[in-house]
Amino acid sequence: MRGLRILLIVVVVLGGLFVLADRLAVNFAEGEAADKLRTSEGLAATPDVSIKGFPFLTQALGGKLDDVEVGIKEYDAATGTSSGTIRIDGLKASMKGVDFDSSFSSATATSATGSASISYAELLKAAKSEPTPVMQGVQAEVVGLSDGGNGKIKVAVEATVLGTKLPQPVYVLSSVTVDGDTVRVHADDLPSFGGVQAPEDEARKITDFEQKIENLPGGIQLDKVIPAKSGVEITVKGSNVRLAG
Repeated sequence: MRGLRILLIVVVVLGGLFVLADRLAVNFAEGEAADKLRTSEGLAATPDVSIKGFPFLTQALGGKLDDVEVGIKEYDAATGTSSGTIRIDGLKASMKGVDFDSSFSSATATSATGSASISYAELLKAAKSEPTPVMQGVQAEVVGLSDGGNGKIKVAVEATVLGTKLPQPVYVLSSVTVDGDTVRVHADDLPSFGGVQAPEDEARKITDFEQKIENLPGGIQLDKVIPAKSGVEITVKGSNVRLAG
């Protein structure tokens, strides 16, 4: 009995040491991966990297991790235009089947899915930023975006008719879609200004706009976009996504 007791104690101690070693190793690996990702993507702050699954050491020996979660608080995505960048908030991505080298200088995920948000203030930058003629004597510009409910964006259009600014903005409900690397906002119905309907082509120059979002981390791509209370929620996906290298 005494020998069995000693054996059980040894097993428990060794098991505890293995768990401790495994957690120390995974913490080190997460830190290394986060630093590499910050450098490779030119991030202002170090991202959160969480390696899932236990034990980590057996995954590491095989050179492939089952699941890695990455969180980036703020990311400035390229727009492909002179407007520069657009800020994406709370980007979270789950990377599956991550192959890496021993120094974590190179890591690639078989697939990735994630989510993030873009505030209405950021998306508004893509709309017309100054009064634009829509018909004789009428100028208009988009001055605000908000949640229109039922998956729509409410677009506030401010108009000046014959030199007099209308006391209240005109509101239209718009659909928002993703086309490749571009978010498109398209009015469901066109507004009238001072009771007069502008020609559709001219009105849509104001109400309809788009925003390119390029060079997301690791090569992930836009998937869907859904209007929410304070901005649009986007989902992303990708294959052969680079975490580093």
